[in-house]
This record gives sequence, structure tokens and C-alpha cells, in this order.
Amino acid sequence: MKTDPYTLEIIKNALVAIGDEMFLTMARTSMSPIIYEALDFSVGITDAKGELIAQGQGTTVLLAMIDSFVRDILEKFGDAGIREGDVYIGNDPYRGGGTHLSDFGIATPIFHDGTLVAFAVNKAHWLDVGGAVPGSFSTNATEIFQEGIQMPICKIIDAGTLRQDILDIIIANIRVPQESVGDMWAGVAANGVAERRVRELFDKYGHDAVLGAKDELLDYGEAMVKHELAGLPKGEFFAEDLIDDDGRSDTPLKVMVKVTITDDKFIADFSGSAPQTLGPINNSRTGLTSAVRLIFKAITNPQVPANSGSFRPIEIICPDKTVFTAERPAPVSTYWETLMYGVDLIWRALAPHVPDRLGAGHMLSVCSVVFAGTHADSGKNTILVQPLVGGWGGGTGKDGESGQFAAADGETYNVPIEITEARYGVHVDQYAFHNEDGGHGEFRGGKGVVLDYRMRTDDFTVTGSFGRFKYPAWGMAGGRDGSPNHLDIIRADGTREVHGKVTGAKLAKGDVVRMVTATGGGWGDPKARPKAAIAEDLRNGFLTKEQAERYYGGLPG
Repeated sequence: MKTDPYTLEIIKNALVAIGDEMFLTMARTSMSPIIYEALDFSVGITDAKGELIAQGQGTTVLLAMIDSFVRDILEKFGDAGIREGDVYIGNDPYRGGGTHLSDFGIATPIFHDGTLVAFAVNKAHWLDVGGAVPGSFSTNATEIFQEGIQMPICKIIDAGTLRQDILDIIIANIRVPQESVGDMWAGVAANGVAERRVRELFDKYGHDAVLGAKDELLDYGEAMVKHELAGLPKGEFFAEDLIDDDGRSDTPLKVMVKVTITDDKFIADFSGSAPQTLGPINNSRTGLTSAVRLIFKAITNPQVPANSGSFRPIEIICPDKTVFTAERPAPVSTYWETLMYGVDLIWRALAPHVPDRLGAGHMLSVCSVVFAGTHADSGKNTILVQPLVGGWGGGTGKDGESGQFAAADGETYNVPIEITEARYGVHVDQYAFHNEDGGHGEFRGGKGVVLDYRMRTDDFTVTGSFGRFKYPAWGMAGGRDGSPNHLDIIRADGTREVHGKVTGAKLAKGDVVRMVTATGGGWGDPKARPKAAIAEDLRNGFLTKEQAERYYGGLPG
């Protein structure tokens, strides 16, 4: 070995740290709360061939988007077309890095001594990318053309020169260009940090040492997950479920998985799942890869750095043109609803066999909402986009986590109430845990929340997708299913509308939008729950007296 193991270890950890520094740069320089508060983005670096080296903390649904985005660049432009000073941009859902049009990818090739050695990449949710409704996702679209501007991967900066024509096209197609273009430049800046840090590594240690450490990092990731894989139960495991509907009809969609675990392979077969559908819950094949990577990390070792090596044991089987592998021109703006069923099916299939790692079902849906209208104080047009927290399932020896984001969100955070009221001009009436029926068990499901926004002007609209509205989170070992996600519109005259999905609903001054997220599934027989825990739930308002009597055998003495 030409390079000593201590130096290799330093380089390996430096590569991981670069991803973390990119993440912080993106958060600190962006202009939209969906990025700088909610942290709805992901960053990472790949080698020159598109192998993921490190991925900073971020949104877990993007676990397959960094490396696939780079592979698409390499396929489209080739080595000769990629030059120092280039920056690439794109949001094509059907190719590398594809999710939905709101997620823009930005990639910067990194050269050292004239040789392409790496790529820095980030993918972030923009507030608006055009389309039929503000916020650029709907629950009733029928084709991708209704969902916003489509940008196949192209150069936004060509050898150091801004492509103003490309930027002009983007600006002309989005409702809030100042915020979105500001977020674009934040992505370019985050990539620039990675570019400097990678060059510094090559300057200090040389090509052979850095590339050798990169290969060791990938091999280490593979070795670590295979060690974990060896401790998992072997065989075939099955699960199936129903997605509420596609947003266009009331027909549920059947989805299923067969998981095969061997000593060195983790195979997820989604054959038999519903075909791609008319409505916008369709998911891309890259999104399905993210889903499997997400749950694979959860059941092996989440602490192993995310890189291509750590995902080598995964094999995914799914025919083309299913709801998990949609193709153009299928709408995809609420893709996360289906992507998360990819996670949840594997979760459900394996939870009884690895109860120390997986509990009962959780809220599943991102419960994403978009409010658009005129700020009551400034008179400016505003677009509020945010995901919501909810409950996770109970498990062996513990209650579920309350007020947490869905597994899709990763490092996502709340948009603070003060920011919501100041930036968007709505009034927050309440933000609290609820006691809706569901999730009862010896170890109860974590509690969902209720969040009320009261309108202060007459021109707001709301769009929201709250999956698991009809089919709540599943319980385990005798525990009860959780409660549903739902969005209620309470009119100023007291009338109420209850929705699982809604697009562009008109709101008037005094109307309240009440967003209610799921309580997770319960674990174990509710009658085995300790009386002290029941009394605590009653004190906290998590449980009503009627629920205590019905599910838990009466009130504590």
C-alpha cells in the first residue's frame, strides 16, 4: 500500500465531511423557507463515473438522485462535452435524478490538473416551477405538461459563462423567480464549496491517494452493510397494500412486494403492482430506487455513510409503466405518496422479523401543502410550501414517536410559526397534538398533529395531498391501526369540507384550513398497556376517557 492507512482514513472522512459542508452552505445561502427552514434538499459528491462517494444529510427520498443525475450527464454530454467551469441543471422526472418537476438538480464537474475527478451535486425543492396551479403540484393533473416547466439536463453555466438564455426561460415560467433563482445560486455556491474542498484534497495528497481512499470508502460501505445483512433473517417476505386513489378517481390501487434476503443480496420485487395511472401519484424508477435504499439503510445500519458501495447488495425488480415506474407523459407531481409505499411495503413485510429495528406503520404521507395568495400586510404575492409532521408506529417496548416527519423527509424541519405568519400573512390558530381515534396498543402509536391556518385575505388557495386518508397506518401484534391524515376546510360560516387530496381550493377571509396528520399504528394488545401510561396519556390529552374505557379496559384507578 503506497499510502498509509491513517492518511487513507483522513481522506475518507474528509470526503464525507465535504457533503456535510455542502449541506450547511445550501441551507445558509438559500432564499426560500422550504430550503433554509424545512431543509427540503439533498447534496452529495460522486466520482468521475457517477459513483456516489458521499451524500450529506438531507431529504431521504433523494437517496438515488445524486448519482443517477450525474450518470445522465455523462450519457448525454460524454467526456468531451464536459468542461471545467460548467454547471448543469435539470428536473426531468423520467431520467437521472427524476422525482417531480419541483425538484431541480444542479451539478458541477470538478477537475484537477485538467482531469475530471468528481461531481458536486445538489437537488432542491423550488417553491414554484410553473404549471396549472401555484406551487406546481396538483392532485388532479393528467399529464406532465400541466405540472410545470420541464428542463432536460442542460448547461446553465458553460465553461464559466452564464447561459442567460436558459435562465431567461426558467424565469419566464415560474411565479416567484426571485426566490427560486436565489435558491439556484445557493445550489451553485454549495457545489463551489465542494469543488474547492475536493481540489484541496487532491493538491495535498495526490491523485493516487485520493482515488484509492475513494475506492476504499465504497468497499467499506459494501462490507459494512453485508455484515449487517448476514444478521438478518433469510428467505422470502411478502406484503401488499392499497393506495387511496390516484387523485382522479376513487379507485384504490393495489401494490405489493416480495423481499428476498440472502447472505449477500437484498432483492425487492414489486411485480404485480398497479399500472401507471391517470392521476399524479405516479413515481419514477429512480424514485423506487430511493425508496428501497431508504428502508435498506434503516434495517442494516443507518450510520454507514450513504455511498454506492453501501447500496451494492440491492437488486430491484419491477416492470416498466407501473405506478412505481411511470413513463412519460404520466403526471408525477405527488410522486412521494407512491414512493413511500415502496418503503412501507418492505417495512411491513420485514417488521415482524426484525422487531428490534422496525415498529408498526407510520404516517407515510409527506402531507405536503401549498398556500398561495396575497400577503395581508405587504400586498405581495406569496407561495407557502411545507411538509407536516405526524406519528410513527409503536414497537417492541416503546411507544411511537410523536410529531415527526415521514420517513421520506429525513432531516426536514418545521417551518416556524413566526416565519409562517411573517412571510405569508396567514394566522396560525393552533399547532398541537390531537387525540383522534387510532394507534391504540400496549405501546401506542406516536401522535399526529393538528395545525390551523386562518386566512386574512380573500384570495388564497390551498392544495394538499394527504395519503393514507382511507387506509391508515397498520398496527402490529394486536395493536390497532392508526388514524388517517386529512385536510379540512372550515368556512367562516361553520361549514366543513374534509379532504384527502385537494387542488386549488379557493379560500376567503376567515376561512380556516385544518391540517390533521396521522397517529401511527399501535403495537400489542391495548389491554396490556400499563395503567400509569394510560393516566399519563389522559393528562397529556393524547387519549379521551371514552377511548380509555373502550380500548384499554377502563380508566386507571
